[in-house]
Amino acid sequence: MPQLHCYVPDAIAEQLQRHAARLGQSVSGYLAELVKRDVNAGWPEGFEAALFGPQVERSPLSVDPVGLAQERIALQ
Repeated sequence: MPQLHCYVPDAIAEQLQRHAARLGQSVSGYLAELVKRDVNAGWPEGFEAALFGPQVERSPLSVDPVGLAQERIALQ
């Protein structure tokens, strides 16, 4: 498993350690869960409704078939 390194300010590192401890996790395990959740999250909840309006369902967007393309006159 790859090992990643990142740098954060001391105050953030202290908050991170306290939060991970409250959850009963190591800092490494807690950060791994955060990254996994963020990478696999997909679109945020309500994204489609905010973009297209509330009538859009929470399913993948689809396009209705429109049939065959029209024949076009070739440009010269």
